[in-house]
Amino acid sequence: MSPETNLTWRNWAGNQRAEPVRALAPRTAGEVADAVRAAAHDGLTVRMTGTGHSFTGAAVAEGVLLRPDALTAVRSVDTSTGLVTVEAGLPLHTLNRVLHEHGLALANMGDIQEQTVAGALQTATHGTGRDAAGLASQVAALELVLADGSAVTCSPAERPELFDAARAGLGALGVVTAVTWKTVPAFLLRAQEAPMRWDEVLARVDEFDSANEHFEFYWFPHTEGCLTKRNNPVAGPARPLSKAKHWLDDRFLSNTVFGAVNRVTHRAPASTPFVNGVCARLLGARVYSDTSYKVFTSPRTVRFKEQEYAIPREELVPALRELRALFNRRDWRIGFPIEVRMLPPEDAWLSMAYGRRTAFIAVHVYHRAPHEEYFRAVENLLVAFGGRPHWGKLHTRDAAYLEKAYPRFGDFRALRDELDPDRRFANAYTTRVFGD
Repeated sequence: MSPETNLTWRNWAGNQRAEPVRALAPRTAGEVADAVRAAAHDGLTVRMTGTGHSFTGAAVAEGVLLRPDALTAVRSVDTSTGLVTVEAGLPLHTLNRVLHEHGLALANMGDIQEQTVAGALQTATHGTGRDAAGLASQVAALELVLADGSAVTCSPAERPELFDAARAGLGALGVVTAVTWKTVPAFLLRAQEAPMRWDEVLARVDEFDSANEHFEFYWFPHTEGCLTKRNNPVAGPARPLSKAKHWLDDRFLSNTVFGAVNRVTHRAPASTPFVNGVCARLLGARVYSDTSYKVFTSPRTVRFKEQEYAIPREELVPALRELRALFNRRDWRIGFPIEVRMLPPEDAWLSMAYGRRTAFIAVHVYHRAPHEEYFRAVENLLVAFGGRPHWGKLHTRDAAYLEKAYPRFGDFRALRDELDPDRRFANAYTTRVFGD
C-alpha cells in the first residue's frame, strides 16, 4: 500500500471536497489497521470514503483519506443460510449481480446502487417498505478496525452493543472493512407506476402503504401531479420493460430530458410550474416485473443536492399538507419532485427509523441551484414533527438536537468515548452531529 498522489476528493454532487494530508488505497483489513496506527503516530485523523454519494461532509477526510477501491473482495457466499460476506468497498451494483448469480437478493434497497456497501450502510440508506426494512436491518455481522488499530467483529452474539451502534455509525466508531449480509432467495418484483392527483394520493396513502410491500410516491411541486410506485413480489415469469421502453423512460426522459429541463429552469425559474406539469404528464402509467434490484434501483445522471427527514409515520399526511402550504406562502420555483417513502421500525441505534414506523420526505434541487433557504424552511417544518435528518443528506442539526431525537444517542456517544477517545475518526461533520 503506497501513498497516492491525487489528494483532492470531491463528492458526487460537487458540494463537498477534501484535500487530506495523504491518501491511501488499502487492499486488506490489515493494511487499514496499519494506516490507522500510522495516523495515530502522526496525530492525524482517518476517514474512509465511499463513492461520494453523501451530500453532507460525512466522508470528508482532513488527515488520512482511505479509498475503498481495492477493498472489494467477495469473501464468502453461503446459499444455505443466505449469509454473504463482502469487503467494504464493493459497489452495491456488483453485490447485486453476485447475489443474483447465487440465487440470492437483498430484501430491500434504496434507488441508487452506485454506493459502496459500507458507505450506504454507514449512512443508514433505506429504500421503502411495509415489512422489509433498510440496509441496517439486513446485516448479520460487521468487521471493523478500531482507533487502536485492532480488528474486531461484531454481531448480535458478539459485542452486540457495538453491532447495534456501528451498523449506522458514520465511520465514527471504526473503519468498516467487511459486511456480512442476511440475504433472501432471489425474487421478482411487479412494478405498478401510475400518475395520480395530489388529493387522491393523500386520501389513499394509508391504503397504499398497507396493501403494498413497497410503496412510494413523488409530488411535482407547483402542480396537482404525483407519480405513485407500488412494487410487490410476484411469482413470475418476469415481464421486464423492453430495451426501447427502458431507454425511453429511464434513460432519455428521466435523465437526458430531465437534465435539459433543469438547465432551462435554472436559467428561467419562472418556467418551472409549466415544466413540472409537462414532466408529470410525460411519466405515465406502466406495469412490468423484473429481478428485484432492477426494480428497486434506477440510473441517476442528473446531479442534485438533497435533504431528507424521517418523521413518525402517523404524521405524514399532516406534514405534507403543511409542506404544500409552505410552497403556497413562498416564492419558490422547484424543478425536482419531492419523494415520499416509508419504513418499519429498525433497531440500529442511529437508524432514522429507530423504534418507530417512519415516513421519509426528501427534497432536492439541481446541483447548481442555491438550496439553503428552501432546505432550511422545509427542515424547520419537519423538525416540528419530530424529524430525524438523513445522515448522508444536507441538514443543520447538531448533537443537542439529535440527543433528543434518538433514544440511544447518549449510549452511542459513550461507546464512542470508550473506543475513540482521541477522535481518530472525527471530522467537522461528526464533531457537529456527535459533539466532542
